[in-house]
Amino acid sequence: MTHTPLSRRGFLGAATAGAVLLGAGPALATTSALDARRTVVLRARPSAESERLRLQQALGTTNFHPTGLHLPAATPLTVQVDAPDGLLPTLHVGAPDTHPDVIYKNPRACPLSAGVNTVTDPGGGMVYLSLIGEGQKAKVKFLGGAVPVPTFVLGETTESDFQSQLDTLTAAPQVELLSPYGIVTVTRDGMLAWREEDHGGLLTVLETIISSHAAISGLTDRERSPLPFHLVEAPRMPTGAGAYATHGWTAYPRTYLDRLITVEGLRTRGWGVYHELGHQHQQMAYKPTDLTEVTVNIYSLAAQRTLGQPSNLTKPDAKTGLTPYQSALPKLPSSGYVKGFGAFEKLVPFRQLELAFGDDFWPRLHRLVRAERPASDWTETDKRWGYLALYTSRTAGRDLSGFWTRWGAPVTAEYLARVSALGLPTPDTDPSTLAE
Repeated sequence: MTHTPLSRRGFLGAATAGAVLLGAGPALATTSALDARRTVVLRARPSAESERLRLQQALGTTNFHPTGLHLPAATPLTVQVDAPDGLLPTLHVGAPDTHPDVIYKNPRACPLSAGVNTVTDPGGGMVYLSLIGEGQKAKVKFLGGAVPVPTFVLGETTESDFQSQLDTLTAAPQVELLSPYGIVTVTRDGMLAWREEDHGGLLTVLETIISSHAAISGLTDRERSPLPFHLVEAPRMPTGAGAYATHGWTAYPRTYLDRLITVEGLRTRGWGVYHELGHQHQQMAYKPTDLTEVTVNIYSLAAQRTLGQPSNLTKPDAKTGLTPYQSALPKLPSSGYVKGFGAFEKLVPFRQLELAFGDDFWPRLHRLVRAERPASDWTETDKRWGYLALYTSRTAGRDLSGFWTRWGAPVTAEYLARVSALGLPTPDTDPSTLAE
């Protein structure tokens, strides 16, 4: 991508097609969708990385502000920037991992200068802005080169207007749905296959899922990050993955759209979305590699409960006819948690802690970890297993070394001794015996 800053011109006196204030969520200007000349008013937010560290999470979300525009490949994009507080925005081309050519998998960033700038990108893609700071303001006026994208904004766009956009704005290959904490970017073809949905209802369900994850994380509205979660339809998946999460986004294949962008699918069959968004809430201190695909489902179960669904832990397996409780508990005491249990069986002890010590168990543990910020490296597996035993025991107010030993968790003697040194009483009831 090339970037050519031009001479500064008077920005405030220039005519604008409309304006948007992008604050806590990814709201978008409600100007005529036929007009690609628009002004975006930005207010600086903390970076995704600083928020990740504040919340003690393993993965960060996104710095992106949507613009509702798509830049065709190798097309000059002209923008005019005014930064009265001295903080300059960055322009990004490409929704992550959505380009058919893998060479353009990652968005390309271009720092902007005050005045008129021209940006050209060989791959093209959705256009985003970022402004990282502490409330400073900047304006970016798009003067030409981009094309408008069909965009539904929760609470602003009517369904009839969105349907009209789908019929008239055909130049861009992608469509976006925006809510206070969500950016959903899918192909135009994918959206057309499910266009008859209630998109306000869909985004309301998405907000409910994200809020359920914040609640189980012990976050009040004031403590939540202002940054949104970016969900994208991706043309490729890593080997063996049905969907995936990483820093900045979660990705889903075309075959998952019946659960990502349909109201009933997301509400009743959207475990994959609950799961991938859960990865962007997982705390790192007590998550050794062995638990990456386990503790993530603390958040998935929370979403199910919030949406009024039956728990996956109470559903019988199609082959055995047994629930995860029924198949896992007879194996106790176990000599090996990591290899001795299936995916949902491994989740059972984490739900048992809620059954034993209350629905606020995980919120309290999250708050304790955020307060103390225990340091550990990705490679320190023993330490992270040890932190799991320590922090669950402290949150419960009970010595849980016997609980984790009974499950066969690989907690070293050093950390079992540290739990013992807390001087906590043993549980009144053995949590490993509990089931729903």
